[in-house]
Amino acid sequence: MSGFEHLTPLILTVITASTPLLFAAAGELVTERSGVLNLGVEGLMVTGALAAFAGTYVSGSAIIGVLCGALAGVLMALVFAALTLSLLANQVATGLALTIFGLGLTSLLGSGFIGVTVENLPKLYIPGLSEIPVLGPIVFGQDAMVYLSFACVGGIGWVLARTRVGLILRAVGASHDSAHALGYPVIRIRYMATMFGGAMGGIAGSYLSLVYTPMWAENLTAGRGWIALALVVFSTWRPGRLVVGAYLFGAITVIQLHAQGLGVAVPSQFLSMTPYLVTIMVLVVISRDRLKIQLNAPACLGRSFHPAQ
Repeated sequence: MSGFEHLTPLILTVITASTPLLFAAAGELVTERSGVLNLGVEGLMVTGALAAFAGTYVSGSAIIGVLCGALAGVLMALVFAALTLSLLANQVATGLALTIFGLGLTSLLGSGFIGVTVENLPKLYIPGLSEIPVLGPIVFGQDAMVYLSFACVGGIGWVLARTRVGLILRAVGASHDSAHALGYPVIRIRYMATMFGGAMGGIAGSYLSLVYTPMWAENLTAGRGWIALALVVFSTWRPGRLVVGAYLFGAITVIQLHAQGLGVAVPSQFLSMTPYLVTIMVLVVISRDRLKIQLNAPACLGRSFHPAQ
């Protein structure tokens, strides 16, 4: 049993590292399902992280902080949507610019919060259940946002597969011309999907600054937005597979940190690169099966649309 008890803290750390990836990837999946490619997830996350930390520090409420993070993500997503959907700017270039803008803006505005800490989000405690050895802390001892991440993925999967809203969203991503011909407001739907992705990215950043650290530091996201983008491709745009992918990459991140702590005879710089090297390797492997990607990816992904066309 002692071996399992030593394993419990590792599993808890993996869950903490995986949750922001799951939030961000789930939001981007909805955005891409509508046919919009937003490469600015990193910018959404880092902006949400600062807004959540500032909101919590000023108000003393983590709930208000998370709401501030989600709102910041929505506002950033609106900027992206206005440029790409209304002004027909290139989605790839605009997404990259959004990330650069987010990193620069938070570096400027967050300078006054460096070194400041806030209280961590409280863990759920159920008398009896939370005290079960090994299983109790893992299943019944998480903070509310961990359970929310699973609820969001389940809800997204159900909406996309079982509801008229999901059918319309997928139709817009598959063929915006056909959807427009049937009378669906393509631009409005894409605005809503992009804003939802922004809110989820902001919540993902909130988790980093309120739970994972909990503090503010420059470039807090450290490339996790790019991993979230890769997870959408890894899951072949299916919500259920996001959970596997997010926890796989979360485990890799945590294992390399533990390896550094144990003094593994490998340069620490190489260990730090491990999550990103694995991301590249996974994308290379997935990209070899072009037919699978073409069958699952939204056909209009990244393509601009104007009602006059």
